[in-house]
Amino acid sequence: MLNAPTTSPTPTPTAPGGLPLIGHGLRLVRDPLPFITSLRAYGSVVRIRIGPTPAYVITDPALTRQVLVTDAAHFPKGGRYYDALRVFLGDGVATVTDGDTHLRNRRLMQPMFSKAHIAERGNAMIDQVRTTVGAWPAAEPRDMFAGMNEITLATFLVAVFGTDLPRGLEGEFTALMPEIMKGTIRQVVLPPWITRLPLPGNRAHADRVARLRSLIDRAIDHHADVTAPASAAAAGASGAEACPHASRAVSRQQAGLFQTLLGAEEQLGRRQLQDEAITLLAGAIETTGTTLAWALYEIAENPAVERRLREELASVCEDRPLRYDDLDRLPYARRVLQEAIRKYGPSWMVTRTAARDAVLGGHLIPAGADVVWSPYLHQHDSSYFPDPDTFDPDRWEADRAATARGPFLAFGDGRRKCIGENFAWVELHIILATVLQVWPRLKPASRPPRPQAVITVKPDALAMEFHPDPAD
Repeated sequence: MLNAPTTSPTPTPTAPGGLPLIGHGLRLVRDPLPFITSLRAYGSVVRIRIGPTPAYVITDPALTRQVLVTDAAHFPKGGRYYDALRVFLGDGVATVTDGDTHLRNRRLMQPMFSKAHIAERGNAMIDQVRTTVGAWPAAEPRDMFAGMNEITLATFLVAVFGTDLPRGLEGEFTALMPEIMKGTIRQVVLPPWITRLPLPGNRAHADRVARLRSLIDRAIDHHADVTAPASAAAAGASGAEACPHASRAVSRQQAGLFQTLLGAEEQLGRRQLQDEAITLLAGAIETTGTTLAWALYEIAENPAVERRLREELASVCEDRPLRYDDLDRLPYARRVLQEAIRKYGPSWMVTRTAARDAVLGGHLIPAGADVVWSPYLHQHDSSYFPDPDTFDPDRWEADRAATARGPFLAFGDGRRKCIGENFAWVELHIILATVLQVWPRLKPASRPPRPQAVITVKPDALAMEFHPDPAD
């Protein structure tokens, strides 16, 4: 439980290397991952400065769970990370402050992510992935980070907005999202007075966010136009006169998950629909694309892992294409994906705000302070993950996974745990299995990538080749 500050707390250590005015901002920009993981050496709670503002980094995963679960009411969502995300996400379910609005919106959105609703879109997602992956030119180096973001975007759009979205929108989303992510992390780590200046970078970020909202509007309007005839057809099906739009009626699979939200009895306003769609877009694309890029790289670097994956896939599917019902029969693929998430984040810095003076792990956290936690830091803690830099899917076998689950916080925890976790696992499974089915041989075509912290922990450069002949 949260300790009230009635006794003298332990002095909180301050990380070395802070500079006047910018504090540890330069370290967070230049070498964020080495810096954030180095803080474990100074204690369970370590004070840093982002600009002139202090922040308290939690290095003990048990304390992070206390913040997220046990004492969540005292550490609501907030801080620089979410302030920056709100610039383009608005008040979506991931960023809106705790309270009645969050509870209402989460309740409205939850049905979108039920297993039954996702299952209805599963085979349409598989068809989209198989078409996209099958069109890749053989033996040509492909940028895996960009490529996986593109394919996760296409799959997301099919699942959420249906199969009839104008194709031009997909390309515009693909071009915008990476630059918006870069601009967002810049706003997180730089002092607020810099991000408020009318600098070219700040103006460009604002313009891109405005363009993204325009694209989302087009997607929502198109989705509403396509699915409305289906509702009219259903309503008129039992009447004496046939509905004139019946021939245009679309199935639930064609309509997409967003129809659940549009059809809710308690409607969201247009701005809120934009915010929720953008939140889903940001959460479903870059995090999933980053995980898949790293997973494919590790598979190509570990022949034993690749062999076990292909054997599992062959035993389940034999010679036929993947089906949605196959996913639960691919447990080793799940362990490979979970290890990719564990090793590479994908998030590296998340914030909360202390709602009141509190003592956490014996350290005073003053009211209003940013509290920082890092899935990347926790998931590289050798106390829980021996040889944390080693890619080892078997650490997620049942007899070993119990100790690993505590510090595994990639999807958060508590009442603000990622609402789209079920969808993410389905999308990850589908894309990984389909790539392996379509391409019998994959291999790196660039130097070993280095982890680079933006919003996610992405590879700085990763090209791969895909071959139709396993002997190539």
